[in-house]
Amino acid sequence: MAWQILVDESGKPRYYRDMNQSVEAIYENGVLKPLEPLSLREQERVKVTISKPESMKGNLLDSEFMASCGKHVENAPSLEEVRKALSVIPGSLTEDFRLERDED
Repeated sequence: MAWQILVDESGKPRYYRDMNQSVEAIYENGVLKPLEPLSLREQERVKVTISKPESMKGNLLDSEFMASCGKHVENAPSLEEVRKALSVIPGSLTEDFRLERDED
């Protein structure tokens, strides 16, 4: 933990411990319970930031949705087929965008 020097209203320097501590906790019955001891005084006010542990982030992936996306990819046209289809469209798509922006 580092020490931080702040100047109070009277101009006197005050020394504070700059304490950032990251701990895992369990939320139970409306209370966050740290899984390790905290170096805090009783009734000390702190700011809490909630984030999921790295190991839990993988569980957020919707595997059913990803599987359904994979089925659609099998039927997707190739890049060459897309280019061929786009090549027969008359005009310039870039120019269409420019004209549309000018209308606003």
